[in-house]
Amino acid sequence: MSQVVPSEALQPVMRPVRKECPPGACDCQREALLECLHAPEARILWLTREEEKRLIERISRVTSYDELLHVGHLMHKNLGIRLHISPGPNEVRTVRGLQIQLAEQPGLCRKTRDTIPAAIRKCLENNLTIVYTLLDAHDLLGAAAQPPERS
Repeated sequence: MSQVVPSEALQPVMRPVRKECPPGACDCQREALLECLHAPEARILWLTREEEKRLIERISRVTSYDELLHVGHLMHKNLGIRLHISPGPNEVRTVRGLQIQLAEQPGLCRKTRDTIPAAIRKCLENNLTIVYTLLDAHDLLGAAAQPPERS
C-alpha cells in the first residue's frame, strides 16, 4: 500500500538564519549569501547566536587532540568553517604561541572569528595534553623522528 503524502510535507524545511550584524560593525557579506541560500557557502548562516553558544560549549568539553580534530571536521562539514591550528613562527612557551585561525569566508562574522579561536585557546589552556599532542603532531617534540639504526 502506498500512502499519500500531503504537499506541505514535501516543502523544504527552512532553517533559522543568523540575524544581521549592526551596520558598520562587521564585514561578513551576509547579504550576498542571502541571495543564494541553497549554495554550500551559505551554510555558515545557519550558525545563529544560539548555535554559536552550543558550539562554544562543545569546544569547551573537548578533552583530546583527536576530539578537537573531530570538532574541526564537523565545523567544516556542517558550516564550511575551516579551522587551522599550528605552532606559531616563534617559540611556543604557552598556548598563546599557537596560531588558531578560521579561514576567511563570506558570512563568517568578525565576532565569531574571534570567539571560536578564544574558546579553543581556553580549552587548550585547560588541557595541556592536547597542546603537547598538537606540538608532537607538528614534530616539535621529535616523536616523528626515527632513532638511527645501529649496525
